[in-house]
Amino acid sequence: MELKTDLLSLSRTELREWVEKTEKKFRADQLYRWLWSHGVRSFDEMTNLPESFRTRLHQEAELKTITLTQLQQATDRTVKFLYSLRSGLQIETVLIPDFQDDGTINRLTVCVSSQVGCAMACSFCATGQMGFLENLTAGEIFDQVWKANEHAEEHFGSRISNIVFMGMGEPMLNYDAVLGSIEKLTAKDGMCLASRRITVSTVGLAGKIKELAHEPIPVNLAVSLHAPFDEKRSSIMPVNRKAKTDLDALMDSIVYYTRTTGRQVMYEYCMFQGFNDTVADAAELSKLVAKAPSKVNLIMYNPVDGLGFSQSSEKSLNSFIARLVEDRVRVTVRRSRGQDIDAACGQLAVKHQIGK
Repeated sequence: MELKTDLLSLSRTELREWVEKTEKKFRADQLYRWLWSHGVRSFDEMTNLPESFRTRLHQEAELKTITLTQLQQATDRTVKFLYSLRSGLQIETVLIPDFQDDGTINRLTVCVSSQVGCAMACSFCATGQMGFLENLTAGEIFDQVWKANEHAEEHFGSRISNIVFMGMGEPMLNYDAVLGSIEKLTAKDGMCLASRRITVSTVGLAGKIKELAHEPIPVNLAVSLHAPFDEKRSSIMPVNRKAKTDLDALMDSIVYYTRTTGRQVMYEYCMFQGFNDTVADAAELSKLVAKAPSKVNLIMYNPVDGLGFSQSSEKSLNSFIARLVEDRVRVTVRRSRGQDIDAACGQLAVKHQIGK
């Protein structure tokens, strides 16, 4: 039996080529809008397509989407979704509302996954316990955003405003699917979201950072730094142990990226008590980030059982910030969200897939 084509994994060009084997050119545009502007996942609902074309779609194509398995809402109204893939594996998506003082929505951010598990094995990350299991397709990434947006409109009365690729997996190791999903999310005949509100995060794959600098869709770049010294960073992030991805290579790629794009980079820095939160760490961090236009986002760690890391104290945090400010570093602090719903990256999926 011939395998069906998953239309949700195809690029615009690939979809057009597939359609034009039997149909006129404009049918590809109609189908694209059904899939990415209307989010339709049933051929029978594509009512402006002729019956003969829909028959072909049923016979030769499929739409590999995701299915909601579990939903959790935290007391701070952060929402975590657990989705099942066609493969039977599971991924997480998180919807994070940010409220103004009067209780109205300031922004709604959806944090999406790009892989099941992760090969990077960062020692503080729940997803790192799983290892790498599977890449997501562009459609599976897109559908996380679409479904989160449906929830946002229903329960918050507002459309999502921001997307961050900071969920399960290393986005740069699923590069084509991530960029493919972003094309569909930002296309005028897709979801029509602003690319300037999309952030792709990486542990620091230098070659891919340079490649991203030349992409036509101008997304933001976030780099998970977490330690300013090679020895410290290597002890918690195996990616730093290789010459092509150590701090020197990483900083070289960031300088290249900022000079090529004219955009700044955001450094993500998890604060671990007694490990990377000293004034000496802050001083070294200041030297690193001065190399290119940037800002630092200090993250108050969401503890993961059994990993041996704890959140920095307010005293350590304040001393750290004071040193960065003294060195004129632009710095923000991201507080933990959804701690009562396993909101640390990968916790819920780990519990379901490896029984913890």
